[in-house]
Amino acid sequence: MGLGGSDHEGRPPYIHSMIAGGFGGTTGDMLMHSLDTVKTRQQGDPHLPPKYSTLGSSYYTIWRQEGIRRGLYGGWLPAMMGSFPGTVLFFGTYEWSKRHLLDYGVQSHISYLTAGFIGDLAAAIVYVPSEVLKTRLQLQGRYNNPFFHSGYNYRGTFDAARTIIRTEGFSELFSGFKATLYRDLPFSAFQFMFYEQFHNWAVEYKQTRDIGNRLEFLTGAAGGGLAGVLTCPLDVVKTRLQTQIDAVPPVSKTKDRKPVDAKTTPKDTPSKQGTSPPPKQQIRPISTSSPSTSVPRPGAIPLDEDSIFRGLRLIYKTEGVGGWFRGVGPRFVWTSIQSGCMLFLYQTILRQLEVWMPIEKPEISV
Repeated sequence: MGLGGSDHEGRPPYIHSMIAGGFGGTTGDMLMHSLDTVKTRQQGDPHLPPKYSTLGSSYYTIWRQEGIRRGLYGGWLPAMMGSFPGTVLFFGTYEWSKRHLLDYGVQSHISYLTAGFIGDLAAAIVYVPSEVLKTRLQLQGRYNNPFFHSGYNYRGTFDAARTIIRTEGFSELFSGFKATLYRDLPFSAFQFMFYEQFHNWAVEYKQTRDIGNRLEFLTGAAGGGLAGVLTCPLDVVKTRLQTQIDAVPPVSKTKDRKPVDAKTTPKDTPSKQGTSPPPKQQIRPISTSSPSTSVPRPGAIPLDEDSIFRGLRLIYKTEGVGGWFRGVGPRFVWTSIQSGCMLFLYQTILRQLEVWMPIEKPEISV
């Protein structure tokens, strides 16, 4: 079948899997978008001391000052534009890869793990550029936002795309691509390996493919939550690499221009000559994928190398295993809810498609 089994007779058509995955994944992402926004603000806050601290107070502050559409749901349009084709690509590639691996006799767990990896790799081409746009719009909030100065200020999604391409180049739309893959590819691989196994156990327990709404949600949540815990160290080092403030170069090496103080935003930087402030410099690369739930602790040492594995070693050396699993609780909650919603909707839509677009089974001659 599709997700949750390897029975050939129960396999839905690829188009069903892609449609169900597209709507299920996009709906799950939209339901969690406000949490995504809050985590993006906490993670990319350039103010010292930080303006956003706890989850509850951050929600309330953004809602009270900026509202829902431009505040908590800032960047929803590029998120939706990337989520639907991205999840369509993911589920189509995942099902194709999984079925071929199973048919070639590859052990089921390896098939699910590999298919999840390949599916996320295919989808990354679509979702990373949309996530760059989404994250910048989330971080800026309202246009000319008087409550939060992030260094970004676009009129909307298409203005952001035009501005980024014109001023920073097309390649900037793929900012953080490698770091995103390092975290998200293992996450998707583990997520679907665990989910398939949990779903198979539920089907065996219930003795039917229709395991009920509660188990549909719980199997998806368990798969996503467990994958989120296992990949938490990758999430931590990715966040540290993408949110740390770069060191300001020495004055002797920058005679032609005054560097932007890392403790101020571009809007707040004074000009001693009385001229206009220097153009914005991107001194804080921010996350460009699903929200990190690891906010760097105050005083954490900077990771001088742009290397995931060296970063893991450095964090372990200075902070121990606890440093690897900083924010593991919120990450477990986030990945559980998002995965549970997405896969519950996926299976629900698949069942409806079987009714609306029934599969014609070939007649077997006796």
